Amino acid sequence: MKVKVYFYNVIFTLLIGLSHCLAYAIVYTLPEGSNRLVGKNLEVVTPKNNIHSLEFFSEWFQVGISNMLEANPDVDVYLPDSEKKLIIPHQLILPKTPHLGIVINSAEMRLYYYPANSNTVITLPIAIGTIENATPYYWITSVKHKKKNPIWIPTKNMRDEYIKRGEVLPTIFPAGSNNPMGLYALYLGQNYAIHGTNSNFGIGLRVTRGCIRLRPKDIEFLFKIVPVGTKVQFINEPIKSTIETNGMQYLEVHNPLSHDKEENHFNTSTAIAYLKKKISSILIDDTNIDYKIVNEALENRSGIPINITRKLSKN
Repeated sequence: MKVKVYFYNVIFTLLIGLSHCLAYAIVYTLPEGSNRLVGKNLEVVTPKNNIHSLEFFSEWFQVGISNMLEANPDVDVYLPDSEKKLIIPHQLILPKTPHLGIVINSAEMRLYYYPANSNTVITLPIAIGTIENATPYYWITSVKHKKKNPIWIPTKNMRDEYIKRGEVLPTIFPAGSNNPMGLYALYLGQNYAIHGTNSNFGIGLRVTRGCIRLRPKDIEFLFKIVPVGTKVQFINEPIKSTIETNGMQYLEVHNPLSHDKEENHFNTSTAIAYLKKKISSILIDDTNIDYKIVNEALENRSGIPINITRKLSKN
């Protein structure tokens, strides 16, 4: 299901009709029982004579660039066409993990936070490490400590890399608006952190040196509500599925993360082969599944939950 709105009416529409969209976060009520499908997608029409980049719409609706590109593969990143329909991927399948602490799914570029003693989950878009400096894919840790106005001390290897490019990297970045770590940081140990940024672009991309990067207002929001000691789990799941209690089955497929330094994603044939192998351990061979739709979902990799339930023929 999609909610249709025109962008120039979107502020009013969101305020009166879409209570799950809060400032700096999307908050979902946890579904009952074993259900894991939450949210609704939006359909937005860009303004006449549009002057805004895709990042503008991504930030406004609290998604990453990769989420927007998966859902809208024909959109121009730098300047979407005027009066063009954009799908905002706000419907998703919750990861198959305990509803506890922070869960980071690198493949879908999302952070999930399950506040204690709450029947909600908060989602935020993230940036992750480059292929050379990959974010951990499977790791369980915790928030060791938090720091407002962190400093950044680049390692010698980092400074050497910059020297090879003819650039000089300072030995220390003092706290402030020019610090690449932004104004807030949650430290996880082993030199990893969840932190902000001094850049307005890159959320939803592989651009960091392994840390998790959030937009400035997002990290400020998270910093204020996440206590020290919170569990943090890293996963890398490009495929999520759920069988809802009403019998409907859904599949959500993202582009898998490549390990090849020559490209950010697998090429199409390699990606599909990888996903088909992975999906065999996720979906049980069931006469209730329409495998034609499954194959289309693997081809499209829209990052949006697709109903793969076989339609029963009428006699």
